[in-house]
Amino acid sequence: MVFLNLLTFGLWGKLGRLTHYAFDAVLISTILAGMKRSTGLTPSFKKDSITENKDINVWIEKYLGVGEWVMDQSVAIAGSSGWFERKR
Repeated sequence: MVFLNLLTFGLWGKLGRLTHYAFDAVLISTILAGMKRSTGLTPSFKKDSITENKDINVWIEKYLGVGEWVMDQSVAIAGSSGWFERKR
């Protein structure tokens, strides 16, 4: 029984670490989406800037799209709650 607990503890620790890294990645993507909306600055996707591999560029676009989606959902939830008000 102790051996089984040691095995599962290692797996749960790795799963927790993976979840933490995924959450951090979404948070960074959301920050980049907020920068795009407030300042208009976006990461450069010129051919020489990151990579010439089209698969990686597609992956980066999807990654940044997740941040845009999280930003949209956050604004929608904040706008419908009573805790926030819109000032123009």
